[in-house]
Amino acid sequence: MTRIVILTGDELRHRYFRIRMSLDPRFDVVLSVCEGIEKSLGARTRARADASPLERWHAEARDQAETDFFAEVAGHLPDESHPRQIPKGAINSPDVVALVTDAAPDLILCYGASIVRGPLLDRFVGRFLNVHLGLSPWYRGSGTNVWPLIEGKPHMVGATFMHIDAGIDTGHILHQIRAGIALGDSPHSIGNRLIRDMTGCYADLAAHFDSLDDPSQPDPEQGRLYRQAEFDAEACARLYRNFRDGMIESHLSGSDLAQPAPLVRNRTLESLA
Repeated sequence: MTRIVILTGDELRHRYFRIRMSLDPRFDVVLSVCEGIEKSLGARTRARADASPLERWHAEARDQAETDFFAEVAGHLPDESHPRQIPKGAINSPDVVALVTDAAPDLILCYGASIVRGPLLDRFVGRFLNVHLGLSPWYRGSGTNVWPLIEGKPHMVGATFMHIDAGIDTGHILHQIRAGIALGDSPHSIGNRLIRDMTGCYADLAAHFDSLDDPSQPDPEQGRLYRQAEFDAEACARLYRNFRDGMIESHLSGSDLAQPAPLVRNRTLESLA
């Protein structure tokens, strides 16, 4: 059985992830380090005096969508991941480094934690994985599954599983998946459905870690780095205008003529499908 440490956040989607991992019989989740929610989208938006009504609605709708998708698991099933709460940004502190090191994991799985730097990277080289909710290298940084929707590219919403490094979503890619999209979707339903799919895929990747192949990598110069401050009132308005104007219907019908970037696919995981 694989000993796992999880580095994550503490919003409902993160609790859902760590509970599902801890209930997987293939793993012994010996520790979850959970950063606080003080810098979540909702907290940041509420703290901004200049946030538009639509931005506030967007943040509230996200909280409700997470409740609809994840509360049945995160609120009712036991959390056997041995969670330890820490402040946001404390993931690289000496206390956390010692806590993780003492847990002696076979693998570390990162999802939704702050950027990891320093000793943890050095001590667990080759055994430290990250999932980026976005398709690297095209979309790196913050809000990377919202920006494709703002730019009218729903085919570029997805998740990237990688070896972690000191960069921002720049690690060696092991596998990628694209989001499933359905009629009636909102930005939040697309994102939450992807998180559910990502969790199952991440579990399979960790369970078959020793037999993964080494797929070829995309050109790292493609795409760009997105920052939190770029998601402003104008970007939020563009997002919902695209949904109102039929972006999802065009995508599903194939009439948007989009050319999806080829994903990195791991043959080991493909064989499980």
